[in-house]
Amino acid sequence: MAEKIARKPKNGPRIASATYRDVKEEIDDIDESSEVIPYRYSITYYGADYPVDGLVKRLNAHNIIVPTFDPETDGEGTVEGFQRHFLWEKTQCDRFVESLLLGLPVPEIFLAEQSNGRLLVLDGQQRLRTLQAFYKGALRGQEFILARVQDEYRNRSYQTLDIRDRTRLDESIIHATIVRQEEPSDDQGSIYLIFERLNSGGTTLHPQEIRVALYRGRFVKLLRELNERESWRKLYGAKSHCLKDQELILRFFALFYKGENYQEPMKEFLNCFMGENKDLQRKSANELQDLFGKTCDVVLDCLGKKAFKLESVVNAAVLDSIMVGVAKRLESGGQVREKERLREAHELLLRNDQYHDAVVRSTGDESKVKTRLRLAIDHFSKVS
Repeated sequence: MAEKIARKPKNGPRIASATYRDVKEEIDDIDESSEVIPYRYSITYYGADYPVDGLVKRLNAHNIIVPTFDPETDGEGTVEGFQRHFLWEKTQCDRFVESLLLGLPVPEIFLAEQSNGRLLVLDGQQRLRTLQAFYKGALRGQEFILARVQDEYRNRSYQTLDIRDRTRLDESIIHATIVRQEEPSDDQGSIYLIFERLNSGGTTLHPQEIRVALYRGRFVKLLRELNERESWRKLYGAKSHCLKDQELILRFFALFYKGENYQEPMKEFLNCFMGENKDLQRKSANELQDLFGKTCDVVLDCLGKKAFKLESVVNAAVLDSIMVGVAKRLESGGQVREKERLREAHELLLRNDQYHDAVVRSTGDESKVKTRLRLAIDHFSKVS
């Protein structure tokens, strides 16, 4: 979870910056854990009991999908990228299988019913992947043989279990709660909320990782590709392990096209934009590539590597407003000929008290977002 650290900018008030200590990266931005998404969804849910062998068959047939939160992992049904990696140690896997063999109760799983009838795993991925691996006979490339268990099961694989034990495992029941969003039918907002809440402990999922799982499509792939652009990497810095850099590319597009209609909280605003453009049905890949590429190149060429920094780290509010301001200038006036005037406009913007207030506190508030976008667009629009 993001840790809040007090930071005092030069000639200004103390601000709170979100830092991602678990992945050793830091960026000044909204504390996303404090953003509350207003609940406006109609959800139904019901319980179902699945025999273990039936769950494994559904997993292998991709009727139950363990999603990936890694944009570099493609393909439905894959389990390689879930929560960055498979978290359970071998002992945990052994003990879970043993619990089922002993007839002990195990925690339920949560599944989301998709429009195509498939079930998306919201919670329970470690248990399901353990079962899938045990039935396959291999875990992390090695033969899956039970070790730290009772004597009667030790050194047994699924294939070498006594027929009685194998049948008991096959017929063991795991309870599932299955949720389905009824309204709005074309959105995944409620599923996002459930993901966020079910994964509140352990290795916390960050907002863009959840979006990658829920809104997987051509837009996710495009964001991954744009994230490799050399000028962007020089402006942002090292790649983000929690996909914050890709989230900020998404944020740039969302504010460029829909900034006038922005409503807080920021993460719901981004969720909606991502869902609407999942397969680039609203904006083409060529249009987005051209817009992002030209903007990054001009910012780097004219304003330099520290264009988005108030102090030592990138400030996300400065980043989104400057990117939008420069992009709007390019859209209306074409190529920037007077680089020095753009630099002067940048310096004046950063010294503007109203702008400074909009990028250092409550930066997700509707008034702050619209203020900094307006000021950035106004400052850069005067440059020829």
